[in-house]
Amino acid sequence: ESVSEPREWRPVVYRRCTDILWLLLFFLFWAGLMFITGYAVMAGAAERLVLGYDSFGNICGRKNAPVNGAPLSGQDMTNKKYVFFLNSCSLETQSLKISSVSLCVSSCPQEQLNSLEDLQSFARTNGSYLCVYNLNISSYTLNPKAAELCPTLPVPPSKSFPLFNRCVPQSPECYSKYASVLISMVNEMDVFHRTLSGILAGRDTVIGLSVLALAFSFVLVIALRFIRTLLVHTLIALVVFGLLFVSGVLWWLYYDYRNDPSTELETEKENVKFLLGYAIFSTIVTVVILSLILILRKRLQFTVQLFQIVGKIIGRIPFLLFQPVWTFLILVVFWLFWVAVLLSLGTAGTAQTTSGGQVEYRALSGICYMAWYHFVGLIWTSELILACQQMTIAGAVVTCYFNRNKNSPPAHPILSSISVLFCYHLGTAVKGSFLITILRIPRVVLSYLYNILKQKESACAKCLFKCCFCCFWCQESCLRYFNQHAYTTTAINGTNFCTSARDAVFILAKNSTKLSSISCFGDFILFLGKVFVVCFTVFGGLMAFNYHRELQTWVVPLLLVGFFAYLMSHSFLSVFEVTADAMFLCFAIDMETNDGSAEKPYFVDPELLTFVSQSNRLTEGQKHRSMRPFQDNEDGTELQPMV
Repeated sequence: ESVSEPREWRPVVYRRCTDILWLLLFFLFWAGLMFITGYAVMAGAAERLVLGYDSFGNICGRKNAPVNGAPLSGQDMTNKKYVFFLNSCSLETQSLKISSVSLCVSSCPQEQLNSLEDLQSFARTNGSYLCVYNLNISSYTLNPKAAELCPTLPVPPSKSFPLFNRCVPQSPECYSKYASVLISMVNEMDVFHRTLSGILAGRDTVIGLSVLALAFSFVLVIALRFIRTLLVHTLIALVVFGLLFVSGVLWWLYYDYRNDPSTELETEKENVKFLLGYAIFSTIVTVVILSLILILRKRLQFTVQLFQIVGKIIGRIPFLLFQPVWTFLILVVFWLFWVAVLLSLGTAGTAQTTSGGQVEYRALSGICYMAWYHFVGLIWTSELILACQQMTIAGAVVTCYFNRNKNSPPAHPILSSISVLFCYHLGTAVKGSFLITILRIPRVVLSYLYNILKQKESACAKCLFKCCFCCFWCQESCLRYFNQHAYTTTAINGTNFCTSARDAVFILAKNSTKLSSISCFGDFILFLGKVFVVCFTVFGGLMAFNYHRELQTWVVPLLLVGFFAYLMSHSFLSVFEVTADAMFLCFAIDMETNDGSAEKPYFVDPELLTFVSQSNRLTEGQKHRSMRPFQDNEDGTELQPMV
């Protein structure tokens, strides 16, 4: 007894110690993030970014302290809350700085001002001075330097931005240029400017299409919950129709643009190029998907049965459908916090005067290293949140599967899964998300180096970078797949991450011939659902954006809308994917651990057992196959469902 007790307790103690160590490592990492947050709040000046500041070091909307060497600094701007650029229609950047002089004003001009007399009249009427502070209002029309100290004429009508208190010009041309130049400090490519202009000019359409994609995804999830054979046929018919129709519309638009004699603007020529690429890509995707539908049509009935079984599990746990919403809200809150800290870090600097009495803020040393640390925190924490979602879904499915009384499901399985996750398995989620982060960081570094070295026309270097991207992406995809099954095995056995991953790989390898084909067809139907959402969202975008040909490059925003539609549909349909994968892993472990006898009965639902048997065309002899438990295997692994 004295010898067997340590052997029995050793795995449990080891697992708890490793979980505590990983949690301690994560808490220490977040302690560093909190230090960076405190430093950013103390040394940074996020109010400069939010409230805005002029070219002389004055923050708009508050009293300011004077800066040595800047005579126009230290003014009371309590009543002047808006930032106004003297040259808002033709802003330029130099060394990541906006070259135009900016002022704090009490109100933005609502109408176009065409002369210095209009500027003077606007100042007297509204009390808002649009010329440099040291120029008296009576000298607007008399001072010979008024043209340099006042805004460029004509001054377009502008409106204050609701969050950042900037006077944003309202004319389409000035608005697009103004917004694109503000972000050109990050990317100075002309194509990026035109793309950004198109996105901003069509922002209402982009938002509307995003809401449409969200609605399509939600309706599709509800439909899959109550799936029937007719519904699958309808979904496939809609996907085929959508693919053919979108491809036809793209080719028609390309022909229409190409033969339009008025196509002279650079944005219109870019539309033609992008439309040709979209049409070719859409045609290839259509041919591939139609071929797969034709090949897999005979297994359609098995797919319907699969989703009916998955829908039965989700029916027992209806709140699983809301998991993507909760995860999305948590991620949004964390991302807002991350962006706020990053902006504070970006404004941490000291004021220095330049020629002409203007003020610039120079970044402090070490900010770059803090920003990289902060970026690693973004990846690790985001992956941990996603891992917790996967473990919550897997834990709830495991709880319902390993329940003897199928007619009486456990009470509150999601809350129970969350409590078990935070009490016992949080270290496993931390370790799994850390491994994903380790593979993600090299990709980010390679992307950063590629953007720096992309000016060098070296075909060998480009090929090497792309090969590295592909390698790390494949490794990350494989790791995500095994992580998901490792989380499910952890929820079943309560083992640590490495042991669960090893057991999951062993189970999947041993049952690959029986389960891979089933999950393959289910994943294909889910993929068709994603294609359905993307097709009809893109179709709505084609109809909406086609009315604004001359104003912006609309095909790139259309691509972004399609990408967002795919992400949205993937987020909602991932509930079915994770549920099905967890259910099949539970089934495989159940088959290996139990033999169906009175002493070791199966936990599997008879409907699921019949479905797996039919889909794999089991023979009568295979019903009497030997189902040895894991303790008889060569590696000595033992998997037993937790009670």
